[in-house]
Amino acid sequence: MSTITLITGGSRGLGRNTALSVARKGGDVVLTYRSRAEEAQAVVTEIEALGRRAVALPLDTGTLAEFPAFTRELSAALSRIWDRESFDHLVNNAGHGDHALIAETTEAQFDRLVDVHFKGVFFLIQALLPLLADGGRIVNLSSGLTRVSYPGFAAYAAAKGAVEVLSLYLAKELGARGIAVNTVAPGAIATDFLGGAVRDTPDLNKVFAQMTALGRVGEPDDIGPMIASLLSADHRWVNAQRIEVSGGQAI
Repeated sequence: MSTITLITGGSRGLGRNTALSVARKGGDVVLTYRSRAEEAQAVVTEIEALGRRAVALPLDTGTLAEFPAFTRELSAALSRIWDRESFDHLVNNAGHGDHALIAETTEAQFDRLVDVHFKGVFFLIQALLPLLADGGRIVNLSSGLTRVSYPGFAAYAAAKGAVEVLSLYLAKELGARGIAVNTVAPGAIATDFLGGAVRDTPDLNKVFAQMTALGRVGEPDDIGPMIASLLSADHRWVNAQRIEVSGGQAI
């Protein structure tokens, strides 16, 4: 029986790459999207072309009021497509960036970052625990910015730091069910994060490349396959870890 991996924010960037990487390793995928239904469906089509099954479901991970309906929709999809009552892996990837110095950060910016990157992660896990199979896996996405500081990312990094602590507590509390929980912390990656700042701004790209031991910024292909590998049985004994995938950034 193939595994089923739920990936939030799976229509683009690291989420899309992770979804395709899971499929290439023989897994099926449920991916969520907030507003890009056509992009999400395109990912589903790519996964199906690899011989795997997939479905895309709408979800704003920063809006807790959506979680009960989403849980019901997920349960219905699991039954309809897979004839199952549970899924195996949860990858909390969905997120956004907001660049502002501490003195200039608005309450609205702060609240949205916390809602999406911490509060939403906490309560989505809570909502989905009855559907997550024993022996399953949770991967929470963090950031290299929790280890080193870069001006303008205080609120974002603080929310990601909270997720890293949450992962430790999840690993402890869910251990009795055989569920392993880890955090993956990418470094600077060339995606559309922050409007594609790292990808499309040569000077910024160069700054981060010079900070990285391997001499370049990361690509989605540097992250998605690593997450897919972490979800496999080969890494069943890896638990409660923060794994930075940055090419040696700021060392």
